[in-house]
Amino acid sequence: MILELLTYLLKFIGIILLQVLVVDNVELSSYINPYIYISFILLLPITIKPWHALFLAFICGAFVDALSSTPGLHIAASVLLAFVRIHYLRFATTKEDTESRITPSMSKKGIVWFVFYCFSMTLVHHTFLFFLEIYGFYEFFSTLLRIILSTLVTVMMIVVGQLLFYNTKISNG
Repeated sequence: MILELLTYLLKFIGIILLQVLVVDNVELSSYINPYIYISFILLLPITIKPWHALFLAFICGAFVDALSSTPGLHIAASVLLAFVRIHYLRFATTKEDTESRITPSMSKKGIVWFVFYCFSMTLVHHTFLFFLEIYGFYEFFSTLLRIILSTLVTVMMIVVGQLLFYNTKISNG
């Protein structure tokens, strides 16, 4: 239990630092803003209590907001992501997944399942974040392009991270 908590704390610190110190400082385009910190929320165990997931999402968003000078934007989007994730996983996982206390990762659920999960959740997060950021729908099509491109790049970065840093055996189903 203590080892698992320490592991998640180190992942949290590493992902937040990677986001704030590296990813936020790389200018890909004005339309591409990857937010890999959401992988911390996405990779929480399936059996985590809903209020724990919401609280951790709040803390994660608060750190990103504090280090990026975006008061409240990432908190709101992260908490929404955690909320939607709870309901998504209720329908997308089996009883065996819940009993074995797995984390939603490529090595446990397969490439197709994980990419669809990651894409769906990232799309929810980015849509809410970017429309909240412009505070309206007046730049709808440019914001939509920004959402799509940022979602694709974020998912790609999370998938590459899964391939580089997580367990080796990956199933295709």
